[in-house]
Amino acid sequence: MYWFLVILTFLLAGIKTEKPKKYQKVSVIVPAYNEEDTVAQVVEVIKKVSFVDEIIVVNDGSSDNTTEEAEKAGAKVITHETNKGKGEALYTGYKEAECDIIAFIDADIYNLTSKKVEAMIKPILEGDAEITKTKFARESGRVTELTAKPLLNFFFPEISFEQPLSGQFAARKEILKKINFEKDYGVDVGIVIDADVLGISILEVDIGAIQHDMSPLADLNIMANEVVRAIINRANKYGRVTLIDDIGYYIRMSIVGLSLVILGLFTIFFVKFVPLAIAVIITIIGVIVAIYYIIKVIVQSIVIFRKTPGRNVIKPFIKIHFPMIISIIILLLMISTFIGAAHFENGVLSVEPNSRNLIIYADNTPQTSSISVRGPYTVDTAIENESGQIRMPSDAMMTLGVNVNDTMVIDGVEYLINETRPGEQDILRLPIEAKNELSVESGYVIQNSRLKEVFESAGVIHKYNAGNSTFSENFIITSRDKPSCTYEIFIDNVSKFSSYGIFKENSIYTININEDPVEYLNYTNNTFDSNVSEFEYNGHDIKIVFENTNSTSIKQFLRQDQNNFLDINIL
Repeated sequence: MYWFLVILTFLLAGIKTEKPKKYQKVSVIVPAYNEEDTVAQVVEVIKKVSFVDEIIVVNDGSSDNTTEEAEKAGAKVITHETNKGKGEALYTGYKEAECDIIAFIDADIYNLTSKKVEAMIKPILEGDAEITKTKFARESGRVTELTAKPLLNFFFPEISFEQPLSGQFAARKEILKKINFEKDYGVDVGIVIDADVLGISILEVDIGAIQHDMSPLADLNIMANEVVRAIINRANKYGRVTLIDDIGYYIRMSIVGLSLVILGLFTIFFVKFVPLAIAVIITIIGVIVAIYYIIKVIVQSIVIFRKTPGRNVIKPFIKIHFPMIISIIILLLMISTFIGAAHFENGVLSVEPNSRNLIIYADNTPQTSSISVRGPYTVDTAIENESGQIRMPSDAMMTLGVNVNDTMVIDGVEYLINETRPGEQDILRLPIEAKNELSVESGYVIQNSRLKEVFESAGVIHKYNAGNSTFSENFIITSRDKPSCTYEIFIDNVSKFSSYGIFKENSIYTININEDPVEYLNYTNNTFDSNVSEFEYNGHDIKIVFENTNSTSIKQFLRQDQNNFLDINIL
């Protein structure tokens, strides 16, 4: 029993007890100007919130019974002898409050509830935010939509609250020490801007619908002027006017310079009819303009960055600098492309940019996809023990109309076509004999559009297996696309093989079956004597259907005087 008590004592001692949270005193400031009809009701509602310790009504020079009604409701009242403005009223209450957290609530809300008050203050009590502001279920006011939001979007684009002028706030008192209180209606937007620039976390809290008297147009005019003044003053103070105006001009000019550099480089390498001297002058002018104004942008940006207390200018900087950043990235990519195409040999620096080839099929040419980006391809030596193979990227195979395991014949020598190795997407590996015959060297870069020229006149044996039958078509590669014809082979009424290619006018084409010539096709007037060729071989009914289409090809089938057009093996 004693052992049990000892063990239990140690266990209880080992349990960590959570320290009680430090008590946080809450004060609510209610600015009031001639609000005798609603101020008492507002105070009564606030009193129902259990964690509110102090309610201060600041009577801002009222001429009615606001003071008496507030005192009857149990609030502490501080009176201004004259009307000084909402901001002064809030500041007076803030200075008098003895608390950790302060909430500011208007005195003219008819349907205020304790839940609405709690929703404002609880996120701060629980440490979820340093400042809360409210939004409520009604359309934003005219001053908000026509004045505050457009100006904030222009000068402070990172601020995107639904209702920046909501009027109801809560914050830690120590945080409010950093805020500059405006004396009038500019106080609401001023708190939002200061908090944003200082990097203070603000949480917009939805408190539902509220009802209060709508201000007359004359009052809205005064309010709009005060809101505009508050935003413009802070835009000047935090360097946002410079960010939009001066830096905006420097950025535009730097983009002009960068664009001139891009234009000059493009002209040097790709526009033949413009003299080289003019292209170089354009490039040099662009470099000077770009460097001068980019330096201006950097210097002015540093000034603004130092001027902003919380260094919270990342979003507006990105928004303003984005076009220049994109221009710089484009120029760097362009320069890197040129550097990658530079070759230094025998004291000569040669820059020959090579680009990928965008392929878009606009006709019914047989293909695996209607759009692709191919090349360029870099020539390299064949892998050891692969002197009889050509390793070719799949994009190159598509361009040449060949497949893996086809045979390519170059100067009478046969090479098996194989796919590239992993990590060699655009490497074209050729045996030494093939490179010599094709007049290319290792390190050469071949654009996809030039690939047909390099392999022009190379023969191809394309084999296809279909069950117990094998088909081999023989063609040579041409450098120019020409109108082609499709054909489909049926054996015993079953489709076995289809392909396409170029048939030359006034030519005869031979079909062999099991090495026996069985059919001779005469191609004249861009068609065969019969578009359907039917014959029998060893008990099999064979039919070949030809069709002219709008497609083109670089596969030119071998004529009778060259070899067989098609070899069929039936087991």
